[in-house]
Amino acid sequence: MGIDQEAADAGSLLATRSPGNGLSALAGRHQETSRTKTSEAAAAGFYRVLFSKPFGGCEKMAHARISMYMPPDIDPTKAAIAYGCRALRKLNEELQSGDLLTRQKALVALCDLMHDPEYVYEAINIATVNSFPVPTGCLESLRALLRDDDNLVRIKTTEVLYIMTTHNIGRVGFLKHEIILALSLLLSDHQTLCRENLHQAYKHLAQLPEGAQGIVRSGLISSLVWKLQKEEEHIQEIILDTLALCLQEDATEALDSQAVPCFKEKLLSENPQIRSKAARALIAIRHPAGGKKQVWKNEVIPILVNLLSDSEEEVKANAAGALMHATVTTEGKYAALDAGAIDPLLELLCTIPTTKVCLNATKALTMLAEAPEGRKLLLPRVPTFRYFLTHKNEAIQRAAQVAIKVIEWKP
Repeated sequence: MGIDQEAADAGSLLATRSPGNGLSALAGRHQETSRTKTSEAAAAGFYRVLFSKPFGGCEKMAHARISMYMPPDIDPTKAAIAYGCRALRKLNEELQSGDLLTRQKALVALCDLMHDPEYVYEAINIATVNSFPVPTGCLESLRALLRDDDNLVRIKTTEVLYIMTTHNIGRVGFLKHEIILALSLLLSDHQTLCRENLHQAYKHLAQLPEGAQGIVRSGLISSLVWKLQKEEEHIQEIILDTLALCLQEDATEALDSQAVPCFKEKLLSENPQIRSKAARALIAIRHPAGGKKQVWKNEVIPILVNLLSDSEEEVKANAAGALMHATVTTEGKYAALDAGAIDPLLELLCTIPTTKVCLNATKALTMLAEAPEGRKLLLPRVPTFRYFLTHKNEAIQRAAQVAIKVIEWKP
């Protein structure tokens, strides 16, 4: 059996090494190799077209190296935000940290979150239960940080509070936690950004009637009037907006603080925004009778008449509105007539079709028509007022009707 098996193996080996079989096997291997090379060349051509610009200046594959740069979705200046309802609680704890860098990062992260009113609501209502001696919420933590020695901490704290007041829920939280007086400690801070954020917060807070009343009750009107004379121009604009809203609630403190002479000075500013906002503040100071008298006594009316020819439409509209209220008194009427207010008011009425300008100019002319001299000058211009009886705005129609009635009145 062993000899027969060896013979069979030898026969098969000879058959394998025969010339015919060897050539066929070699041809098969050559054909397979050619197909492989063809597919590799096609793949190389495809990738050469797809990635025409090699990575890193060469066509070699990238090395498995650890980058020296931070991942693109990680900001090293912000604290890591915890998941879900834990996010603000963790940030609140970090606001109370003794480490300066931790407080700074928490404030930067909080600035981003406060753009969402849901987070504002949660920040106002949460409390750190583990704090001692009483639970401390975000607003209490922020109020404490207003006295921090670090400039960045104070700037970011006021920025967080300013962003919170852009939401109604944030304004309500301000009043509930008495943040108004705490912010006033920074009215003279040496950091401009800090003061700007502070005044932005007051401006948004004053948009709520209760917020404007809170600023007035806090006794801050005199401080705001004084700061109006010292601050930079862009902050002056914010203060004027705040004062205009607060004076609608109560102008007594402003009159005692000589606000009218200050507004008069701002009417002469080269900045059109300041001129416009100063005239708007004079409209707001109209409520007490003393306000109208101070406008007349401080010779503001001639300046308002000059502003009726200003290059800015908003300045003209607010100047006409301020004249409308200043001419309620007899002294104001004759001061405006002496300054020649009728002609520029009529020109506004005929040339600028906007609702605000037409309404304020018509009412100012009605006030002047109550004086016999004004009525005499306006009688020939009655057709101008009749034109506005068909105006699409009902308020302007009613104002034109009243003006015609006053002008045509006979004793």
